[in-house]
Amino acid sequence: MGVYRIAVFASGEGSNFQALAEAAIEGKLGGAEVALLVSDKPSAPVVGRAERLGIPAFLFNPKDYTSREAYEREIVKRLKENHIDLVVLAGYMRLLTPVIVGEYRGRLINIHPSLLPAFPGKDAIGQALAYGVKVSGVTVHFVDEGMDTGPIIAQRAIDIVSGETAESFAQAVHSVERGLYPEVVSWFAQRFVKLEGRQVTVSRSMGIMNR
Repeated sequence: MGVYRIAVFASGEGSNFQALAEAAIEGKLGGAEVALLVSDKPSAPVVGRAERLGIPAFLFNPKDYTSREAYEREIVKRLKENHIDLVVLAGYMRLLTPVIVGEYRGRLINIHPSLLPAFPGKDAIGQALAYGVKVSGVTVHFVDEGMDTGPIIAQRAIDIVSGETAESFAQAVHSVERGLYPEVVSWFAQRFVKLEGRQVTVSRSMGIMNR
């Protein structure tokens, strides 16, 4: 087996992209490397992060294509050309069609700022605070055809303290994301993750199971 290669999809700042890339450089990604950035926002800050780290990028403007399926076919072509083993969504702000989901089923993951199935979709942090829950957190899950409905791989809970604001809780969430996502990707690189139906088993993991 060669080096385990991941592609990161991102549309914005790219803090999770940076965390993954730095983990790979430090040898903390289970032997994986960040081989490609895919972004629908060519001027997004994440693109500059990739350039500084020397990571190739496929940048596209969705308006240049006739449909989502059309640009996703181009993305799949680039993923195959780069021999991508795992697709990692990290703030990619577009719904995926079966073009990508079908091609990379079981090798396509996302991170979401709530304890799914609670508060799927947009503004999960705002949803949680408005509802008044005392605990929320972060979920890493497989991507399927639904909105944040794929099988759950890992979760971390975060207490919501009195007087919490969306801004302060977002900082707590992002801090956990930057630690959890590289850990989960390292499990994939080391072939620790097994998916059967909706059940995900992580073998030899000393991660979330014991925390």
